[in-house]
Amino acid sequence: MTAAKATKSPALAGILSFLIVGVGQMYNGQVVKGILMFLAGVITGALCLVVVGFFLFPIVWVWSIVDAAVTAGKISRGAAA
Repeated sequence: MTAAKATKSPALAGILSFLIVGVGQMYNGQVVKGILMFLAGVITGALCLVVVGFFLFPIVWVWSIVDAAVTAGKISRGAAA
Protein backbone atom coordinates (compact mmCIF):
# COMPACT_ATOMS: atom_id res chain seq x y z
CA MET A 1 0.00 0.00 0.00
CA THR A 2 1.07 3.51 -0.73
CA ALA A 3 0.58 6.16 1.92
CA ALA A 4 -1.23 9.21 0.63
CA LYS A 5 0.78 12.41 0.76
CA ALA A 6 -0.68 14.89 3.21
CA THR A 7 -1.56 18.19 1.60
CA LYS A 8 -2.71 21.33 3.32
CA SER A 9 -3.85 24.54 1.72
CA PRO A 10 -1.75 27.52 2.85
CA ALA A 11 -4.60 29.86 1.85
CA LEU A 12 -7.17 27.94 3.91
CA ALA A 13 -4.82 27.71 6.89
CA GLY A 14 -4.20 31.46 6.72
CA ILE A 15 -7.91 32.25 6.39
CA LEU A 16 -8.79 30.03 9.35
CA SER A 17 -6.20 31.77 11.52
CA PHE A 18 -7.45 35.13 10.24
CA LEU A 19 -10.92 34.27 11.47
CA ILE A 20 -9.91 32.69 14.79
CA VAL A 21 -6.36 32.80 16.10
CA GLY A 22 -4.86 29.29 16.24
CA VAL A 23 -7.43 27.45 14.12
CA GLY A 24 -5.05 27.38 11.14
CA GLN A 25 -2.49 25.54 13.27
CA MET A 26 -5.18 23.06 14.32
CA TYR A 27 -6.08 22.53 10.64
CA ASN A 28 -2.41 21.74 10.03
CA GLY A 29 -2.53 19.07 12.75
CA GLN A 30 -0.62 21.16 15.29
CA VAL A 31 -3.34 21.04 17.94
CA VAL A 32 -1.22 22.00 20.95
CA LYS A 33 0.36 24.90 19.05
CA GLY A 34 -3.13 25.99 17.92
CA ILE A 35 -4.46 25.93 21.47
CA LEU A 36 -1.46 27.94 22.69
CA MET A 37 -1.97 30.48 19.88
CA PHE A 38 -5.67 30.70 20.74
CA LEU A 39 -4.89 31.27 24.43
CA ALA A 40 -2.32 33.93 23.49
CA GLY A 41 -5.01 35.61 21.40
CA VAL A 42 -7.51 35.52 24.26
CA ILE A 43 -4.99 36.88 26.75
CA THR A 44 -3.78 39.68 24.48
CA GLY A 45 -7.39 40.44 23.55
CA ALA A 46 -8.22 40.81 27.24
CA LEU A 47 -5.17 43.04 27.65
CA CYS A 48 -6.88 45.51 25.32
CA LEU A 49 -8.71 46.62 28.46
CA VAL A 50 -5.42 48.02 29.73
CA VAL A 51 -4.24 49.34 26.33
CA VAL A 52 -1.16 47.10 25.93
CA GLY A 53 -3.32 44.52 24.15
CA PHE A 54 -3.90 46.94 21.28
CA PHE A 55 -0.22 46.48 20.45
CA LEU A 56 0.18 42.81 21.35
CA PHE A 57 -2.98 41.30 19.83
CA PRO A 58 -2.18 42.30 16.22
CA ILE A 59 1.29 40.77 16.60
CA VAL A 60 -0.13 37.45 17.83
CA TRP A 61 -2.87 37.52 15.17
CA VAL A 62 -0.51 38.16 12.23
CA TRP A 63 2.01 35.63 13.62
CA SER A 64 -0.75 33.01 13.73
CA ILE A 65 -1.83 33.71 10.14
CA VAL A 66 1.69 33.64 8.70
CA ASP A 67 2.75 30.58 10.71
CA ALA A 68 -0.34 28.61 9.64
CA ALA A 69 0.14 29.42 5.95
CA VAL A 70 3.89 28.70 5.97
CA THR A 71 3.44 25.42 7.87
CA ALA A 72 0.67 24.28 5.50
CA GLY A 73 2.99 24.93 2.57
CA LYS A 74 5.75 22.89 4.22
CA ILE A 75 3.33 20.03 4.93
CA SER A 76 2.19 20.02 1.31
CA ARG A 77 5.79 19.88 0.12
CA GLY A 78 6.57 17.08 2.58
CA ALA A 79 9.07 19.17 4.56
CA ALA A 80 7.16 19.00 7.87
CA ALA A 81 5.03 16.37 9.54
